Amino acid sequence: MPRAIRDALDLTEEQQELIRLARDFAEREIRPRAAEVDEADVESPLDLWESAAKIGLTHFMLPEEYGGGGVTDLLTQVLVQEELCYGDISIGNFLTSNGFFAGPIEALGTEEQKRKWLGMLCTERPPITALAVTEPGVGSDAAALQTRAVRQGDHYVLNGQKTWISNAPYAEYFIIFATIDPSLRSKGVTAFVVPRNTPGLSVGKPMRKMGQRGIVNAEVFLDDVRVPVENRLGDEGQGFYGLMRTFDASRILIGASATGLARAALDAALQYAKERRQFGTAIINHQAVAFRLADMAAKVDTAHLLTVRAARLYDQGLSVTEEASMAKLVASENASWVTAAALQTHGGWGYSREFPLERWMRDAKLEEIEEGTSDIQRLIISRRLAAAS
Repeated sequence: MPRAIRDALDLTEEQQELIRLARDFAEREIRPRAAEVDEADVESPLDLWESAAKIGLTHFMLPEEYGGGGVTDLLTQVLVQEELCYGDISIGNFLTSNGFFAGPIEALGTEEQKRKWLGMLCTERPPITALAVTEPGVGSDAAALQTRAVRQGDHYVLNGQKTWISNAPYAEYFIIFATIDPSLRSKGVTAFVVPRNTPGLSVGKPMRKMGQRGIVNAEVFLDDVRVPVENRLGDEGQGFYGLMRTFDASRILIGASATGLARAALDAALQYAKERRQFGTAIINHQAVAFRLADMAAKVDTAHLLTVRAARLYDQGLSVTEEASMAKLVASENASWVTAAALQTHGGWGYSREFPLERWMRDAKLEEIEEGTSDIQRLIISRRLAAAS
């Protein structure tokens, strides 16, 4: 993050140390591997996962009482996420993905469930996990889930299909969101922790994606999957609350991820503009380029500040659905604009795969789509504005 913004946040030494750790790991381990991971297409960098786990970057955000790093405030998580994604957004998101699995457990789980499932995430060799919400016919409207959960004695039987599930090919545990009755919409949504080896659960082939290839997605099929009642998170119908609270946090973190990517593109464009000469002078001295860089810098800082604001309000325990949507909307669309502008600054070289710009453009687009498209974020914001008027 820019020094002026970092200093204005008045961070503690512990926060600064964790940010430095993330920045160093991003520069030393993540950035050199980014192009290779992108070329691999459908493989996540499991060796980087292991390296990050050893120094606590996969579980720094989990409570200390369960073995985590104890950095449970979202503001610090945002700042760390931004640094990791400055190295590479797909790898950065992959390394912190267990935080999404942990969200519903923290929101809905019993003390016994937290010790069991959060504790396993806080070891030097944590399992990779996945959150399964999206279905072939259900995207942003999570209240419309069709995957069924029918209670039979001390078990539930799950049937349905999930799609675009991040980490699915590697996940050892899933949180499956299903409904006890589709007609109940949000009041029927219930969450279950399901181990991968549960009979009836299967995973499809990895999906080939436009960008962010360091996180591998696949379909998940549930065919009479029997899940013990003790694996249910919260009561029947409480899953939607846990999911929405998780979405508030995750949309803010997406804002941080997109900001880290945009910062990387801005820095690359700025360095290139200082070195590249046209018509006898560095192109940074050309007004068109200089003004483009100024717009890029303004968009990066705007995204960062909106994301920090949302994280601070979240940490105060306030409802932040509107602020989270604003952070995600602005940061994701700004990242797409900034990466395109950086490529334009590089001219023909930016279009070459020798530079990371074309990859960053592909990576940025996903942030406008996942966990509610930009149109959905606008709808959320407009509804809140209408309700307040």
